[in-house]
Amino acid sequence: MIIKVLGPGCTNCKNLERVTKDAIAELGLDATIEKVEDYGQIMGYGVMSTPALVIDEKVVVSGRVPQPSELRDLLTSASPN
Repeated sequence: MIIKVLGPGCTNCKNLERVTKDAIAELGLDATIEKVEDYGQIMGYGVMSTPALVIDEKVVVSGRVPQPSELRDLLTSASPN
């Protein structure tokens, strides 16, 4: 599973990256996290508001940091296991 955190490095972007790492560790998922800060790449996903979360090239959250329980649900749903 490849997870991308889209955002320029603002506080919410850093929070999304942190809670995503925590959720992956808690769920024991085999995932790679990439940070995308380039505006051109972010716009390529059609994201108009950051932070955004992309799981296996699908935008699942945009413009907010999801609650930990919602994030765990998103990751579990996307997991191939």
